[in-house]
Order: sequence, then C-alpha cells, then structure tokens
Amino acid sequence: MSKLNQILAITLVVQVVLAAFVFWPRPAASSGGGPLLPDYKAADVTRLTISDSEGKTLALAKNGENWVLPEAGDFPADAAKITPLLDKIEKVRTNRLVTQTEGSHARLKVAAADFNSLLEIGLKDGAGHKLYVGSSAGASATHVRADDRPEVYLTGDLTSFDANVQASAWINTLYFTVPQTATTGLTLENANGTFEFVKEGETWTLKGLKAGETFNENNFTSLLSQAGGINMSEPLGQTAEAAYGLDKPLATVTLKTTDKTYTLTIGVKSDEDNSYVVKSSESPYYVRVAEFTAQSFTDKKRDDFLQPPPTTEPGAEATPAP
Repeated sequence: MSKLNQILAITLVVQVVLAAFVFWPRPAASSGGGPLLPDYKAADVTRLTISDSEGKTLALAKNGENWVLPEAGDFPADAAKITPLLDKIEKVRTNRLVTQTEGSHARLKVAAADFNSLLEIGLKDGAGHKLYVGSSAGASATHVRADDRPEVYLTGDLTSFDANVQASAWINTLYFTVPQTATTGLTLENANGTFEFVKEGETWTLKGLKAGETFNENNFTSLLSQAGGINMSEPLGQTAEAAYGLDKPLATVTLKTTDKTYTLTIGVKSDEDNSYVVKSSESPYYVRVAEFTAQSFTDKKRDDFLQPPPTTEPGAEATPAP
C-alpha cells in the first residue's frame, strides 16, 4: 500500500470514528436525572417563605404539628393546601437541563434579584434551600434553579402559580358565621345612624317605622345574609393597633340569637388595596375583608330598608281613599 493510500485509509478511519461518536444513539435529555434538591423531603419542611416579583412575601411555618402564619399571630394555615406544594417541590428533577450560564438567569426569571417566584425552604435538620421559579417555555415547562447553582432546568411539576403570596390561598377564609335562622335581632350602627331590626315570629321589621313607611324585607335579608358569614382576605394578628381605627369604627354590627350576642366591628379602609379591618367578638384575630363586604355595612342608610313610595304619573289624580 502506497503512503498516500495509508494516509487516506487513516483519514477514513478517523472520519468513521467521529461519525460514530456524533450519531451514536444517546439517552434522551428528558430521561434520568436525580432530584433538584437531593436532601429534600416534603415531610421534613418546617418553614416556607414565598416571594414574588413585586416584593411581596408570605411566611408559613410549622408550630408543633400544625402549620401557621407566623407573621399574623400564628394564624392557623391549612395543611391540605400546603402539602401539595411541598410534594411538587420534591418531584422537580434535573433531567431537563437548559443552561449552565449565569448570564441567562435574568432572561429566564431565575436570577437572585430577578425571578417570578422564590421559595425559601427550611428543613427540620436546620438545612435550607432557595428555589427560584421562573418563566414558562410552554406547557409543562417552567424554568427552575436551586440555591446558588448556575444550572437551570425545566420542570412540569411546579409553576409560579403554585407559589401564591396571598394569605387567602393557604387558610380557611371563613372568619365569622352565625346561622341566619338562629338570629333574632340585628343592630347596625354607622355614620348614617343606628338601625335596629327585630324578628317578630317569622317576620322581620325595622324598629321606629313611621306612618306611611313600609319595611323592605328583601334588602334586610341581604344584609342579614352578609352579616351571618364573613370571609377574610388576610389575617393581621392578635394585637390591637391604633392604625386599625377600631376605637372609632366605621360600622358596628350586633347580632342576637336566643342565647348569645355577637359583635362585628369595622375599622379603617386601606389605601393600598381598599380592604377594611374587621374584628369579631368570636375571634382573637384582627383581619382584613374585601371592600364590597365592609361597605355592605358602612354605607347603608335608613332609606335602603324602606320600600320606595308609590309614584304618580304626571297629570294623574290620586285615587281617593275609601
């Protein structure tokens, strides 16, 4: 074999080896891969702080066997709503690597100072993790990054929607309830006056009706229904604050049953989200409620509980009374 043929043969062998290396079947990028947080177990989590891109945060913590909101006077949280999120975190794996370049973090919304959501996780052994949840690349494809690692992965098990910073997402929002059928009296006091309603047999009426006035029971029934079940937007804690405005409430609702009296006190309106502070006699917690809930009591006037007087067509003569 000539020297030229030897060179050509060697070149051919090298090309075959390179081709085999390039085109040899490999496991798909989506197969295999271990957990993103190897030492993480959902059952071992004792604290979880959620932050969003707008700087809002929410802390959840274990108090014994129960979950609470530590920044709201240990208000009880609902484990049935928290556990699914913790389980989703455990399912996130490293089988779909996107990049190892730190310069890509901000674009994918998983940078330390530019993220969609941040989950700060505390474990019972004292260890902690940060899990950045970023932008979506399509269905079942959310960018995630752990701690200070440069690697970014895709996951179908977790999205920013799972990391809600609203307290209402993690608690039982029913704050106050009294069965409507058990109520025998209701008094509403606000800037427009004091309105006392009493139940006579099966019929409600407004005390102090004047001659010619007719009680609007439908409007009252709506008020009674609203007073009998109050939902909160978030708990504030167990400590009274002057800023709550409850020393000069905007409205006070007193409900009476055959054996008990209940009171709802409505304080100031928030300039930030238009919610109102409310305190129930049945709870040690001060809470916020939605604007439309509070204004059902703060804005009511006496005329709201009266039937409008009959109108007479222009030029028509009123029918004389018999």
